[in-house]
Amino acid sequence: MKIDKEAIKELAELIDETGLTEIEVVDGEQMIRVGKGGTAVASAPVPATPKMSSDPTVPQQANTEAPSTIAANHPGAVTSPMVGTAYLQAEPSAPSFVKKGDTVKAGDTLLIVEAMKVMNPIKAEHGGVVTHIMVDNGDPVEFGDVLMVIE
Repeated sequence: MKIDKEAIKELAELIDETGLTEIEVVDGEQMIRVGKGGTAVASAPVPATPKMSSDPTVPQQANTEAPSTIAANHPGAVTSPMVGTAYLQAEPSAPSFVKKGDTVKAGDTLLIVEAMKVMNPIKAEHGGVVTHIMVDNGDPVEFGDVLMVIE
């Protein structure tokens, strides 16, 4: 396996910037995990433990045990495509892009994930009603974390 030193360096910088202790990136059959203290491991991907819910229709407030109560495989789950920091608004004084109960269309910006000083808009893949917001403004997020649920 070829080791991508540049990717490892970028992940290490991201750990320092975000205050995280570990970052894992999966690309096909390869995985890179970088942890604080210089640990780097590359191997086959390990299946993630899904965030399961006994009832995904139960309304949740942002950051109130919701990550463990809503299934990551919910058809309306909006997941983070990267490790970074979630922002619910374009700037501190601006209103949130969406609120719980808002109706969105496909292509609407839901929030921003900042990764390595780049603001990445997260857009709705389909229209519907925002039923759950799983993160608060400024929360660190991992790849695959459920950010919102649109039904």
